[in-house]
Amino acid sequence: MATITSINGIAEDNISHHNGGAASLYSSKNGDTWVHFVGMVATGGDSIATVGDYKVHRFSAVGSGTFEITTLGSTPTVWALIVAGGGGGSGDLGGGGGAGGLINNTALSVSETSYTVVVGNYGAAGGSSRYSNTLGGNGGNSSFNSQTAIGGGRGGAYWASSATQSNGAAGGSGGGGGGKDSADSVGGGATSGQGNIGGTGGHAGVAHQYAGGGGGGSGGAGLNYTASRTGTRADGGPGTSNSITGSAVIYAAGGGGNGYAGDAGNGGSSGVGGDGAGSVSGGGTDLSLIHISE
Repeated sequence: MATITSINGIAEDNISHHNGGAASLYSSKNGDTWVHFVGMVATGGDSIATVGDYKVHRFSAVGSGTFEITTLGSTPTVWALIVAGGGGGSGDLGGGGGAGGLINNTALSVSETSYTVVVGNYGAAGGSSRYSNTLGGNGGNSSFNSQTAIGGGRGGAYWASSATQSNGAAGGSGGGGGGKDSADSVGGGATSGQGNIGGTGGHAGVAHQYAGGGGGGSGGAGLNYTASRTGTRADGGPGTSNSITGSAVIYAAGGGGNGYAGDAGNGGSSGVGGDGAGSVSGGGTDLSLIHISE
């Protein structure tokens, strides 16, 4: 039998009564199935915005929150955009921080229950001195309903005591490799489906030709350093555009690497990722959040 979607031009879910009775009590009309649409009802978030026929719950405060579904409704799925914290850059001549992992699930199955929502912090920046050997920190994970976005990897440091410290760290997107006096340092690896690798940092064998690689972004890898007299830095990888809020916004871009004499790389996606500046490499995007559209 056909399913009734409207009566006399009125959408069925806008009809409250029919033939003197509550419309919700009718399951058929003239032999056709009448399936009533019931909207989801949920609470939680730092803010709730209405976007067309949907409500978007925004969780942006670092830490744990609760998303509670009190009425599941006719469509038991939500659209969830989950972004982890970006990694920190690692100082002068260091690699840029990788962007936090990004998960965009447009049909995530849910139940009529409460869910814990976790928003991860961004990684701390490393020291501004090239000789401080102070590494940046990895970004924190963000999660909702068994979906976990991995924090971005920190950038590699120039004055490092080991290859592990000069290479970019793995994460949602990898941190860029640090500048180096000898062999190149590699960018950190990325989490499949969430981001991209960091760029290579290093030294071309001539004085002052060293710089950090760019941090990876959700939309592309961080750039590799380019050897020049000023140790040209590398830009961070681009982020990803998403319209869950009703407007196109770019999320999860990588941080710019840092080169000799303050030659600083740009953050991915025109500065959505942190720019390298002066004697500091840029961090991955510090905006970590979860949007849930019901």
